[in-house]
Amino acid sequence: MASSYLSMGEAHRRVTDFLNRFSDAVSSQDAKSLCLIFSISSNPSFLLSLSDALITFQDASRVIRQADRYSQYADILLPLFRALQSYRLTNLVESYQAFEKAANAFTQEFRNWESAWALEALYVIAYETRILAERADRELSSNGKTPEKLKGAGSFLMKVFGVLAGKGSKRVGALYVTCQLFKIYFKLGTVHLCKSVTRSIETARIFDFEEFPLRDKVTYMYYTGRLEVYNENFSAADHKLSYALNHCNPWKERNIRMILKYLIPVKLSIGILPKTSLLEKYNLTEYNNIVLAFRRGDLRLLRHALQEHEDQFLRSGVYLVLEKLELQVYQRLLKKIYIIQKQKDQNKAHQIKLDLIVRALKWLEIDMDVDEVECIMSILIYKNLVKGYFAHKSKVVVLSKQDPFPRLTGKAIN
Repeated sequence: MASSYLSMGEAHRRVTDFLNRFSDAVSSQDAKSLCLIFSISSNPSFLLSLSDALITFQDASRVIRQADRYSQYADILLPLFRALQSYRLTNLVESYQAFEKAANAFTQEFRNWESAWALEALYVIAYETRILAERADRELSSNGKTPEKLKGAGSFLMKVFGVLAGKGSKRVGALYVTCQLFKIYFKLGTVHLCKSVTRSIETARIFDFEEFPLRDKVTYMYYTGRLEVYNENFSAADHKLSYALNHCNPWKERNIRMILKYLIPVKLSIGILPKTSLLEKYNLTEYNNIVLAFRRGDLRLLRHALQEHEDQFLRSGVYLVLEKLELQVYQRLLKKIYIIQKQKDQNKAHQIKLDLIVRALKWLEIDMDVDEVECIMSILIYKNLVKGYFAHKSKVVVLSKQDPFPRLTGKAIN
């Protein structure tokens, strides 16, 4: 390790240089320098060299307390030093615990500052708190202990949100912290906790959504769009995910792919099909056969595609959305039968025997009797996917002669 070859004098110099850098950044309101000071997880070289110095020089607390320009920030600097040292020694739980103490002390200082000059540094602290908590939880899990730090990080970031959710220029930072909270809640599977934050952002009069940075608005719309998918509110999901896609940086292909992973099922549910070129460009080929089944009215292909990628769709939370596409695929199949009949006899095209549908399904290797098909047709008529009625005695679906297959108008089929 590098610290083994470090002299005491050099270690002392590095500690003093860091303290001066921190003090100067605060006194000159240099947010950029402050951001680097708290960026533990990205391992900037000067923090690595400081970590080695702290391992060699064990009396950093004395240096801090001896000078007023340092001692006034002792509650930030002392735990930050412990966090850096522990992180360098890969004691990730200890590193997180110490960093949270430093972050809490910094947040108290930030609350007292009149202006929002250190907002970017607070963003870094919010991000680092989440990342360090995730890594600490992995360490806990690997040691057979209960992972609990990410939950604690969520509680801390709610306090930060409270600091920002007031009047004045600091409030523009509330959306960034909200997005960090979303990432925590989604990872922990506690998405119900998102409600209290979204309620504050969307209903509180102190917030104007348009004044938030575009980056944060895109992230916010992505996560709230996913929430709408879970709640099967597809109209709202379409609006929010489309906003995220339309405003996302076009060079951030990974982010675009993440948005499309949820937007495509939503668009399919309202009858809008993506182009194959789009699926290929963003490596979303798991949707290829879903879309093809939709075009063909091929129920067998839809079920095979869902089975093949079941784990992936379940992890994403879109499996149930895709499963509900069966009704639209039935509609497409019935429309194909109608078109074929129309070519043979235009006058009788609107009368489709249930037995003919049974045979079409059997050709797709799906066994259904006439009663089961009648039930499916009833649902299609009820959901306004098909216009028509039943002639029960003759077991015939009588389609409307005008627009028998209404186009979806952006409203999802439940």
